[in-house]
Amino acid sequence: MNDFLLNTVYFELGDAVGRENVSIRTADKLSHSMDYFWLPRMYVDRGEFPPEADFVVYPGSAQEVSKVLVIANYYKIPVYTWGGGSGSQGGALPVKGGIILDTKRMNKVLDFDERSMTVTVEAGMIFGRLEWYANERGYSLMHYPSSINCGTVGGFLAHNGIGVLSTKYGKIDDQCLSLEVVVPNGQILQTSPVPKHSSGPSLLGVFIGSEGTFGVITKATFKLFKMPEVRKFRAFLFKSVTDGINAGRDLVHRVKPSIIRLYDEAETVSLIRKVIGFAKPGAFMNVAIEGDADNVELDEKHMLEIVGKYGAEDLGADYGEKWWESRLTFFYPDKCLDFPDMYGTIDTVSTYSNIEKIYDAMKAAVESFEGVRFIAHFSHWYEWGCMMYDRFIMDNPPEDPDEAFRLHNEIWNAGVRAALENGGVINDHHGVGIKLGRLMKEQYGPSMEVFEGIKEKLDPNGIMNPYKMGV
Repeated sequence: MNDFLLNTVYFELGDAVGRENVSIRTADKLSHSMDYFWLPRMYVDRGEFPPEADFVVYPGSAQEVSKVLVIANYYKIPVYTWGGGSGSQGGALPVKGGIILDTKRMNKVLDFDERSMTVTVEAGMIFGRLEWYANERGYSLMHYPSSINCGTVGGFLAHNGIGVLSTKYGKIDDQCLSLEVVVPNGQILQTSPVPKHSSGPSLLGVFIGSEGTFGVITKATFKLFKMPEVRKFRAFLFKSVTDGINAGRDLVHRVKPSIIRLYDEAETVSLIRKVIGFAKPGAFMNVAIEGDADNVELDEKHMLEIVGKYGAEDLGADYGEKWWESRLTFFYPDKCLDFPDMYGTIDTVSTYSNIEKIYDAMKAAVESFEGVRFIAHFSHWYEWGCMMYDRFIMDNPPEDPDEAFRLHNEIWNAGVRAALENGGVINDHHGVGIKLGRLMKEQYGPSMEVFEGIKEKLDPNGIMNPYKMGV
């Protein structure tokens, strides 16, 4: 972009949102050029620069977002919606320059409806603040991802996120009732006021999980839940992952816990040992059951019967409570993975019939690379299957950034293709971003034409988050 055009667009953006809410400062552009994706962090670690935007814009309302998109659409300038910058897939990286649209000025609770048990909020609010707001009134959204204190409402919706209580309360698409979205031509759309209807297909499914490629989510309404009277934790040790998966499947059908976390032997003796101090070999499981006291008492009885059937050692409540206390710090650098290691999380979800095949195939594919090891746990459970949160780790990756880039992507390709070949999907809840976009056609085949058709209709100039999600 030449200086004359740069100044022209800079002026128009300032006219739209206020000059003080548009920045071309190097510090602001750099701070919006890296999320938690390993590759841009590696570039910085090696003294290189990740991709930068030309402008960082801070809109304060859906109307201001609309004005910005009209300007961007006219000049055909790329736009990337930025929430908290906590994504792990490069989903908000400004790979083609253009405009970073930082939504955090849009951070107000707009409506709190105790009769309907709903809350409506602007999408730039940090989700942890929304949860505190609900807690002060005796409610919860029951969406507790590890990034709750640094991710925004819109960010979690954009990649269809999931929290630790999902086995009972669902993913964020189960918890969201309606959306306000600004599409590239500047129109402000409102989905139907409730998610369950027969007035055509639900538009929620178009925008939740679309990672900013179809428009900008500016407002959302969510369910509220009363805080449970009792929340009980119990930890168990199984002789094998197979026994743990079978027990987890039976627990979902009989008890419906809020949490089931099952760790393979490798993660039990490494991460679980480090975080909560449990050191015995085997497959560690933490379970939480919650609700009214009398129901929890009955659920606990059934839970103990089920895990006993599969030979689990009952470890009591202490380790489970320690796990809950550490649920947010599990992934902090001093507890988990960080530089100088190379690492990645290749989470997938499948039916119970396929999940162990996927585990074996991914482990073999990842560990075929010299010096790379594989650990996994099973953390979100459904009536039909469960999700595997698996990671590769390499202690001594290449120093050369180009070589590290290639090796990182080769490991990802091998692991994800092993999942696809055995009935899994590219990702369960971290999103696709640029990290996995190249594999979308391998998962969907001709069905990708549906995504591409929506993209072409809503965004004919291709300005919204280009080169993400394979569209």
